[in-house]
Amino acid sequence: MNIKDDSRKVVKGDIFVALKKVNDGHKYVLDAIKNGASKVVIEEGNYDVETIKVADTHKFLVEYLYDNYYDKIKNLKLIGMTGTNGKTTTCFLIYQALNKLGIKCAYIGTIGFYLDKKIKSLNNTTPDILEIYELLLECVNNDIEYVVMECSSHALDMHRLDKLEFKYGIFSNLTMDHLDYHKTIENYIKAKQKLFDKVTIKTLVNSDDEYKDYFIRNNTITYGLNGNYKLSDIDLNNRTFKVNDKTYKTNLIGKHNIYNLLVVIALLSELKLDTKVVEDLTCPPGRMDIVNKDENLIIIDYAHTPDAVSKIINSVKELKHNKIITIIGCGGDRDSFKRPIMSNIACSSSDYVIFTNDNPRNENPNNIISDMLHNLDKFNYEIILNREKAIIKGIQMLDKNDILLVLGKGHENYQIINGVKHHFDDKETVIKNI
Repeated sequence: MNIKDDSRKVVKGDIFVALKKVNDGHKYVLDAIKNGASKVVIEEGNYDVETIKVADTHKFLVEYLYDNYYDKIKNLKLIGMTGTNGKTTTCFLIYQALNKLGIKCAYIGTIGFYLDKKIKSLNNTTPDILEIYELLLECVNNDIEYVVMECSSHALDMHRLDKLEFKYGIFSNLTMDHLDYHKTIENYIKAKQKLFDKVTIKTLVNSDDEYKDYFIRNNTITYGLNGNYKLSDIDLNNRTFKVNDKTYKTNLIGKHNIYNLLVVIALLSELKLDTKVVEDLTCPPGRMDIVNKDENLIIIDYAHTPDAVSKIINSVKELKHNKIITIIGCGGDRDSFKRPIMSNIACSSSDYVIFTNDNPRNENPNNIISDMLHNLDKFNYEIILNREKAIIKGIQMLDKNDILLVLGKGHENYQIINGVKHHFDDKETVIKNI
């Protein structure tokens, strides 16, 4: 592509567009010119190369990409999913299912960009519009038919998906999250609704979610206990369930994963494809990722919202077990209001809890823990800020038929402490210490 928004990627003859993001692109216009940019698109300033001054550089970029590259990607069948929880697992399950059925599908989301395997990590759940076009062009070059994409509320609100058309749109659920950005639940809903204005064939909506009515359209089919795709006869111990009276067995653990599979079944049914493939699907990295230790289970999961934490602990409660030990922290510089909610859920639902660092980022870890302990009236916990030591302690506590949950980071292989990124992988740490 001949247009860039990162001055470091500019080569001779490129157009550089200065986006006003967190790191204002106008600071790097001279670097882009030095690297060979023949033209710059800006909102302010004067430069010695051909210059296009516009009111909104992001809007210019969206229009430029659409005018110059949309024809190349327009035949890709995009499936977009939004919702607070379940996006990563469900999208990855759809990606797996279609490929198992011989239909070439790519995945774009929290755990990266996948074609037949992981191609690269991504900085955001939903990348910026320029990177999305780059990924979609790569899909075209690899003869991909479908692309399943996580569509975050941030991305929808920041217009990262403008002028893209989706064949199918999916809504999973909506719970309290990202209000540090959206400020109100109403704004959060409005951001997510934007996906459904881009859908041309059908939307799939969870009929059991309290916010479902905000997402139902004329082209909607529902899934859930009373949906068009009706879920029944859930047996969590045997991992079986029925959809419209057809029985399925799964490798996955938990009721929330049955809902994730229900989405896949509904979508495959709409595409007139074999739904029994769901019985062979596995969770993505860092989602209900199981490590066995003697007669105990260690489960690594990305759960980092109150709803997700509640769902995973209640899911494993359905398994035969003795004690549930939960290791959990909260991210720094994010949603401080949810910290005491998460810690209360962990302590109320677990036999024992170890509070530790997640990603403190630039925040004092002790302040995060203090927020988590606010008004907490349970005493079945201890604090070990060093995450590796916390995991080691949790492993040492395992006796027989116990379950250790390591929550919050999942697939992430880093920690950010005092603004510095360090390598850290929960699963790697678990395996090293069992």
